[in-house]
Amino acid sequence: MGDTFSLGGMLLGASSAATQVEGGDRNNNWYDWYRRGNIKDGSDPSVATMHWEHWQEDAELMAAMGLQCARLGLEWSRIEPERGVFDESAVQHYVEELKYLGERGIKPMVTLWHFSNPLWFERSGGFLARGAKLAFLEYVEYIVPRLAPYVDCWITLNEPNVYAVNGYMSGDWPPGQRSIPAALRVMAALTPCHIEAYELIHRLVPDARVSFANHLRVFAPEDPKNPAHRAAAKTAEFLFQTAMTRAMMRGPSGRGRFYDYIAINYYTRSTCSGLADGVRKNSPRNDLGWEIYPEGLAELCVSMWKEYSAPVYITENGTCDLDDAFRCRYICEHVKAAAGCPAPVERYYHWCFCDNFEWIEGNTARFGLVHTDFGTQERAVKRSGEFYAEMIKNGGVTQEMYDEYVAPQVYNVQ
Repeated sequence: MGDTFSLGGMLLGASSAATQVEGGDRNNNWYDWYRRGNIKDGSDPSVATMHWEHWQEDAELMAAMGLQCARLGLEWSRIEPERGVFDESAVQHYVEELKYLGERGIKPMVTLWHFSNPLWFERSGGFLARGAKLAFLEYVEYIVPRLAPYVDCWITLNEPNVYAVNGYMSGDWPPGQRSIPAALRVMAALTPCHIEAYELIHRLVPDARVSFANHLRVFAPEDPKNPAHRAAAKTAEFLFQTAMTRAMMRGPSGRGRFYDYIAINYYTRSTCSGLADGVRKNSPRNDLGWEIYPEGLAELCVSMWKEYSAPVYITENGTCDLDDAFRCRYICEHVKAAAGCPAPVERYYHWCFCDNFEWIEGNTARFGLVHTDFGTQERAVKRSGEFYAEMIKNGGVTQEMYDEYVAPQVYNVQ
């Protein structure tokens, strides 16, 4: 029946990022950004979900829900609080967490960098500073051999295009610059950081699986019959994602291969009449106003697979739904799109496991399968989390599951 589907062996898990969950660290650029009053709801990232203290509880909850894989990040500023000074106690903490997940049958994916910089690195000029690449690679060379026995696969960088646009063009994120040339320079600087980190990890761990998490969207013309709209969509797509993707995947020669799997972060479609983002009229939207477009996930999986010929991991996909009113439908439609497309989609990581600190939105935007009470730090599995666990248990969605969890839910259309 049309409402049911099988996962076909695709593994299901969840994603998180260190700064968004750990708490307890004030030595990074995001705490400094908060201190300067730049988080919309005033939420403190040094609190977040206090995962640094609650990691065992979170791991047990993941295991109870049946998660098969989990993506987690490292806080560079914990590991290297000063240039060249490494904290072995922080490393041991990550070792214990990774071992704990593995012992419970959960495959850990580790992200080495996810938008967060140590203050010493940020204040030196970040990735635009002379010697930035060397500093990043020294961190990679230190941490990878220590964690490698407990890591299933690696992400070098998360969404470098988003970091460049938000931090250096719009100025909404640290360091708050508003310069198109600076954004382009950051993109150019991050590309060799990934390529050389990829090569370094393979020298350190020859059988490692490595990629970078690529934020991709579908770009569509507002009016498909309007040549200007079609040109705007193609230009926006090239500038935001295509050029950087090719450079990082293929290298400067265009003939290299600096990935072992294709990692896709997908959330929405952008509708274009010019180069600025737009949202299609009369479309389903989440609580941040992003269009909900499940078909786009399948489109991107297929197009990336055809161009780069590797297994596909969906390393982030999820939605802001404050009341958990439509998340079951969102998950069902996106997982179904991924499982049913021709590309070899091997993993799906829901963003995110529990409600967390969502960058400049703070604690207000809720993406989690698990509800976080930020006052008490108590966790409670949402109905969408129950649905996700049932999907894992049953290897897909049965008609009974669909009728119980998905059919009653409707999207907001604007």
